[in-house]
Amino acid sequence: MQILQLKDTVAFMSYRKVALLLSIVLMLASVFSLATNKLNFGLDFTGGTLIEVGFEQTADLNKIRAIMETNGFDDAVVKFYGSSRDVVIRLATREGVKAEMLGNQVLDILQSGTGDKIDMRRIEFVGASVGDELAEQGGLAMLTALICILVYVAFRFEWRFALGSVIALFHDVLLTLGLFSVLQLEFDLTVLAAILAVIGYSLNDTIVVSDRIRENFRKIRVGGPEEVINISLTQTLSRTVITSITTLLVLAALFFQGGALIHGFATALLLGVFVGTYSSVYVASSIALALGISKEDLIPEVIEKEGADQEEMTP
Repeated sequence: MQILQLKDTVAFMSYRKVALLLSIVLMLASVFSLATNKLNFGLDFTGGTLIEVGFEQTADLNKIRAIMETNGFDDAVVKFYGSSRDVVIRLATREGVKAEMLGNQVLDILQSGTGDKIDMRRIEFVGASVGDELAEQGGLAMLTALICILVYVAFRFEWRFALGSVIALFHDVLLTLGLFSVLQLEFDLTVLAAILAVIGYSLNDTIVVSDRIRENFRKIRVGGPEEVINISLTQTLSRTVITSITTLLVLAALFFQGGALIHGFATALLLGVFVGTYSSVYVASSIALALGISKEDLIPEVIEKEGADQEEMTP
C-alpha cells in the first residue's frame, strides 16, 4: 500500500527550489516597491477630510482636479467611487476648518466651476493623531498575531514547522502589501482587516498540511522525508483545492458586485487566499524540509514507568 502511495504521489518538493526562488524574487520586488512607492494610505491612517459628491452626468476628473487646484486645493485627490457619476475628493487636514464648512466650500466651488447640479453624499473627517494611532495599532496587531502563531505551532508541532509557518505568513502579508504598493490601491482599515484574515486563512491551511505530515511521518516506514511530505501534500490536495475554489468564488462576487466600499478588502483577500494556498505547500513545507525535519523529530518519546525494570526481573 505504501509503495502504491509513493507511485501515485505528486512530486511537489521536486519543484521547491524553483518555487522558493520565485517567492524570493516576489518578496524582494514587494520590498522595493514598499520602499519607493510606499503604500497609498487611506483617510483612516493619514487623517483629513473625505467628501463624496454625485453628478447628474458623467464627471470629468481632469476638469474637477483643475477646478480644485485653481481654488487653492492643490493637495486634493479626486477619483471615481463606484460609478462615473460618483466622485470622492480627499483633502489633507486643515487646522481651524470644520469638515462641514470645508464640504460646503468644495461643493460651491464645483457647482460654480462645472455648472452642473451636484449632490453632497457624505463628509468624513479623521484627525492626524487618530490616523497615526490606527497605523501603530494595526502594525502591532499583525506583529502580535505572528508571534502568537509562532509559539502555538512550535508547541503544537515542532519548531521547524513553526518557523516555516511564520515565514509563510510573512511571505503572504508582504506579497499582499506589495500588490497594494505597486498598484497604488488605497490601504485603509478594511484592507488591514483583510490581511489579518489572510493570516488566519493561511495558518489554517498550513496547520492542516503540517498535521498530515506529522501523522504520515509516524505511519509510513518506507521513504525519506521528501517522499513523506509529497504523500501528505497529495492527500490534502483535494481538500485544499475545494476550500480555495469555494472561497475564491465568494470573494470574486464581492470584488465585482460588492461596490467600491469593500473593493480593497476583496482584492486583498483574493490575492491572500491564492498566495496562502501556495505558501502552505511551497514555503512552509519546503522550509521544514530544508531545516532537516525527520521521523525522529516527530515520533513522541516513550517515558518508562518507574520500577518497570524491577517488575521485568521479578520471577
